[in-house]
Amino acid sequence: MTTPPHPLVTAAGRLAAEVLAPRAERVDQEGVPASSIEAVKRSGLLGVSAPVAYGGSAAPAAVVRRTAEILAGACCSTWFVQTQHHTPVLTLAKGELAVRERLLGPLASGELLSGVAYAQLRAYPRVPVRVTRERGGWRFDGTVPWYTGWGLNDVMLLAGVTDADEALFAFTEAREQPGLRPSPPMRLAALTASRTVSLELDGLWLPDDAVALRTPYETWAVTDRPKNTNASPAVFGITASALDLLDGDPAAKETEQVLRARLDEVRQQAYELADHPVPTERIEERLAVKTRAYDVMRAATTAAVVAGGGRAMDLGSPAQRLAREGMFLLVQGQTAQVRAAHLGALGSFGSPGSSGSLSS
Repeated sequence: MTTPPHPLVTAAGRLAAEVLAPRAERVDQEGVPASSIEAVKRSGLLGVSAPVAYGGSAAPAAVVRRTAEILAGACCSTWFVQTQHHTPVLTLAKGELAVRERLLGPLASGELLSGVAYAQLRAYPRVPVRVTRERGGWRFDGTVPWYTGWGLNDVMLLAGVTDADEALFAFTEAREQPGLRPSPPMRLAALTASRTVSLELDGLWLPDDAVALRTPYETWAVTDRPKNTNASPAVFGITASALDLLDGDPAAKETEQVLRARLDEVRQQAYELADHPVPTERIEERLAVKTRAYDVMRAATTAAVVAGGGRAMDLGSPAQRLAREGMFLLVQGQTAQVRAAHLGALGSFGSPGSSGSLSS
């Protein structure tokens, strides 16, 4: 007997089919509209990882990954805006009581959407955002190079490094305010629609009760470093959507079948590693599988463009959009360790027995 899908997987499929996929080409050119975000908020998906006690679903990891695949495959720009939300939710679930009681319920229910401004922590020992004690609260100074969802998010989780080498995370409203100024929206080769800006911080002051997490930098880094060694579910979502474009094309049938089998294999390997109970183990294997997932995605999106011929160059074609979205995913969340592994795999691509070969 077939087990029915989790309700959130069903909700993600409905949202993708009725809202995200039909708008994807227009969104790619014009930007993620507020109406798409409202549909995401109503879907219940923003609480997928939130504790049940605060109105969330606390769904298993497999459900979290599957919903991400579905959303990314339907409209990667919308997926990218909403995926920022889940780190603040998980941070609050383990964070300071005052801000947790104020924000976790509204974030879990979808009443509020949060963005994140913390990737700059990975530049350490360089400190792009410095946090200092001031007037019974915290002053933020510096530059956040990337912030996604400007004009769509309600709040943001902002991070910097203190003089005591602590990583400090605090919430503030996602709007221009004294000490916080956004750049104009960035023009990107892919996902311009996600409304990404940089943020200039010049004396932004936040009170103690806005702080969600304050911990030694190395304590935070130990848990952060392994995260991006795992393959992103979005890669599998984009790959599957590209292969769906080949479905029904007699000239592409064999290619679609071969790549679909490779997708299934690398996806299973990636998720088995992601479920390993010790995230700091099997790092080399995780990186090798991650680069193989990139290989399959690149082959699938290229095949969709080739099968589409000249029509694939039209900005209304999903093939070229998926190819550009795939390019974006190659560097999304990239760390020095991931970059080195990927470049190494590309340098040995096609060599007999190499991890950079699609045949491996």
